[in-house]
Amino acid sequence: MGRGKVELKRIENQTSRQVTFSKRRTGLLKKAFELSILCDAEVALLIFSPSGKAYQFASPDIDRTILRYKNEVGLSKTIDQGFRAMEVRRSEIEDMTRTIDELEARDKHFAGEDLSTLGMKELKQLERQLRIGVERIRSKKHKILHEENIHLQKQVRLHELREGEGSSIFLD
Repeated sequence: MGRGKVELKRIENQTSRQVTFSKRRTGLLKKAFELSILCDAEVALLIFSPSGKAYQFASPDIDRTILRYKNEVGLSKTIDQGFRAMEVRRSEIEDMTRTIDELEARDKHFAGEDLSTLGMKELKQLERQLRIGVERIRSKKHKILHEENIHLQKQVRLHELREGEGSSIFLD
């Protein structure tokens, strides 16, 4: 005589739910074991209880079976690609960090700070770069002053012309 059909819905009573989980978990683990023995199947079963406790069965080895599954569905390629992409990003971050450190050190050198780490060759190169920089600054400053001077001269001439026109009106 068979059992009646069980309605599948969440068991509301906590104690009954825990007892049912325990019995069904045991039955499921038994079935996984039987399947692996009877059919020579590679089986991996993971069960997490509502409280988060893990139960597992594997034949022959859960790590090997999971790796095989990942290879079968293409997850290992995706993971490898993700890992490679992450390594590339990590390398890029390290390169950028190194570049930032070098630029900050160079900035300090230009400000005349932290010069004790420099040798004679680096100090001469820094002096040359600073001299070139000062020359460029002076050149730009002279250009701006020259342009302002020309502009002021034009304004003076324009003002003189206007004053000259105004006085000639009164002379008439």
